[in-house]
Amino acid sequence: MNLFGNDYPAIDLNGARVFVTGGGRGIGAATAESFARKGAEVVVADVDLAAARDVASAVHGRAVRLDVRVREQWDAAVGEVGRIDVLVNNAGVMPAGEFLAEPDAVGRTTIDVNVWGLIHGMRAVVPGMITRGRGHVVNVASLAGKVPLPGLAVYNASKFAAVGLSAATRLEFADHGISVSCVLPSAVRTRLSSGLTLGRGLPTVDPEDVAAAIVKTCHTRRPETPVPAYLSPLDLALAAAPEPATRLVRRLLNGTRALHPTDPTTRNTYESEIRTL
Repeated sequence: MNLFGNDYPAIDLNGARVFVTGGGRGIGAATAESFARKGAEVVVADVDLAAARDVASAVHGRAVRLDVRVREQWDAAVGEVGRIDVLVNNAGVMPAGEFLAEPDAVGRTTIDVNVWGLIHGMRAVVPGMITRGRGHVVNVASLAGKVPLPGLAVYNASKFAAVGLSAATRLEFADHGISVSCVLPSAVRTRLSSGLTLGRGLPTVDPEDVAAAIVKTCHTRRPETPVPAYLSPLDLALAAAPEPATRLVRRLLNGTRALHPTDPTTRNTYESEIRTL
C-alpha cells in the first residue's frame, strides 16, 4: 500500500480517451480544451449537439448528443465511442428560488440531471473500465454538496447526493483499479449562475479553474477536490460553529442571494430553459 500517493494504475493522458458530459459550454468546454492540450482524445457529449460540435471541432475531438437522464442514450453513446479511459460527469442544472414555489417538474429535472446523470454514466462506462483494469471517473458536484444555501434546496440535495454517491462508488471500484474523484467548485462564472450575485465575499472561480482541478485529479486521484482549494475545511468549520455564528456569517456574505437575483431577466431566461428540458 502506498501511504503517500495512490495505488491506482496510472493513466497517460497523451492518447487517453476522455468522455465529457455537458461539454458544449462552461466547465465542460473548458475541460475538453484542457484535456486536449494534454494530448487526450476528447469526446464532447451534450444535449445540445450543435454546441458539442463547436467544442469538438475546436479540440479536434468527437461530438455526441446525449441527454444524461436517459440510460439508453448512454448505452448507445458508449457503444459508439468504445474505450473510455476517463469519464467526466459534468452535466448539471441549477434552478434557484423558493423551495415551496419550485414546480415539481423542475425539481425532478434537477435530480434526474444532477444525480441520475452520474448514476447512468458510471453504470454505462465503469464496466468497461473494470474489464481493462484501469480508469478514472470525475463527478463534478459543488460546494453546495457540503454547504446548504437558501434558494437552492433541491440543487443542494442533488449535490449532497453526488458527493455521497462518489464516495461510496469510490470504495466499490477501488479494488478494480478504478478511481472516483469528486470536484466541488464554489460559484462559477457560467450560465448556471447567470443573473445571480457573484463575489462580495463568495469565492468565485472561472470554468478554466475547475477544468484544471478536474485534469489534476487524473494524477492525484484524490477523493474530493474543492475549487478553490483553500475551501477544503469549510464544511467542517460550519458544522462545528454555533448556529448564531453561522447565521451572522451568512448575513454578512449575503447568504440569501439565490433568492434575490440581481438580474431577474437574465435569470428568468436560464430558468425557462430548465423548464423546457
